[in-house]
Amino acid sequence: MTSIILAIVIGGAFGFVLDRVGATNPTVIGRMLNLTNLSLAKAILLAIGVGSFLMFGGQMLGLVDVGHMSVKAAYVGVFIGGLMLGAGWALAGFCPGTGVVAAGSGRKDALFFIAGGLLGAAAYMVSYPSWKASGLLDSIAGGKVTLGTVPGSKFDGITGLPGDVLGLILGLGFIALAFALPERMAGQPGGAAKQPAE
Repeated sequence: MTSIILAIVIGGAFGFVLDRVGATNPTVIGRMLNLTNLSLAKAILLAIGVGSFLMFGGQMLGLVDVGHMSVKAAYVGVFIGGLMLGAGWALAGFCPGTGVVAAGSGRKDALFFIAGGLLGAAAYMVSYPSWKASGLLDSIAGGKVTLGTVPGSKFDGITGLPGDVLGLILGLGFIALAFALPERMAGQPGGAAKQPAE
């Protein structure tokens, strides 16, 4: 029961933050994707960087159990699915997580997005044998691998670099990028004015 309550509290807090940074607003998402306003991108990069730093730092200090680390297998279908997800995100203004939070915040258009996602999942489930037979779901590039080997994990690294140190470095890189990016691109409303050519 405690884990359910904890999941509800963490999920509610995560949803609140998503809503506050504008991730549940298709207009804000559209501005991020067409690179006119990067405030949401900065928030995403910061969250990934801090999460990576805490996770890998926690693993190195023995505070986080490496056994909880999960890695998605690489296969052609994942890349095709990623392209489809990106296109759907750009068209709808929601991704699966932000769509659910947007519905929870009262956006009716998000309900249609969720219904479409459920129909798509059902269509994939029904047609799964055909996708499996096509070979698009066969592992490539070693399947479940990481960039570097994390001590104590069951996943192989594709480089000889220590994975936990690499995770810390990448996390710090994402954090630095989040602070380095401008909130608005030059020439956009509220952004830096374009300088005349000399």
